[in-house]
Amino acid sequence: MADSTDKVPNRDAVARRRRMHRRHAKRRLTNVFVAAAVVFTAAVIVTPDAPTRVVSPANPFTGMTAAAPAAAKSGSLPIQPLWRPAAAVLKRSKAVTTALPLPFAHDAKERERRESLSRLHRIYTYSAKYRIKPDLARRIYDASTTAGIEPELAFRLVRVESVFYPRAVSSAGALGLTQLMLGTAREFEPNVTREQLLDPDVNLRIGLRYLRALIREQKGDLKLALLIYNRGPVAVQKSLSMGMSPANGYESIVTKGYRGRGILD
Repeated sequence: MADSTDKVPNRDAVARRRRMHRRHAKRRLTNVFVAAAVVFTAAVIVTPDAPTRVVSPANPFTGMTAAAPAAAKSGSLPIQPLWRPAAAVLKRSKAVTTALPLPFAHDAKERERRESLSRLHRIYTYSAKYRIKPDLARRIYDASTTAGIEPELAFRLVRVESVFYPRAVSSAGALGLTQLMLGTAREFEPNVTREQLLDPDVNLRIGLRYLRALIREQKGDLKLALLIYNRGPVAVQKSLSMGMSPANGYESIVTKGYRGRGILD
């Protein structure tokens, strides 16, 4: 004999089905109210340049008012039917949206605020990517955009040259974040001193200007410009004149996975 409890429906399942039916009914009722609100709103919308008048409808089924004939002749109040097809409602809504732009769409302060937030986002992204302090990331980012160098290339260069250490000094006498030689730096700023080149802002300003000048001089050949930056123009020119490749692996380390042009314009 089978157990009698097998024929008793699960009370939890029944309760779940009832809750589901109630939710569906509530959702359908909400959709009906929303549709009615959209139709009613579309029916009472008037054009922005037309004055608003409060009138009582003479015939609620046609949407005509007592003052409709006179208003139609004068053109001051357009006749709005109480019911519109769905396509007409959507078309009207798009027209009103385009005719009335948001007040902050052309606001200079709003645009400036968004650009500032975007800049901060990129700075913190580079800070996290290269595991450096946000202040140093800000200095490198601002110096690169001012010099016209793509920020990604600037971060790569500084990482290879000095490992982001502002007071780095090489055995050959190269100084700072971008490892500039004093003679090279004085071609851009004749009065710059050795101590000034250890200042991050001064070093980045001159070093990235020098890199941009090399890219321009080599007509966009980024790898050759990086080789000249690393080895110097004399050594690179000597290798080229002897029919040898000046590559030493430096340019490959800096540009590994990089797909940019190097400069912003």
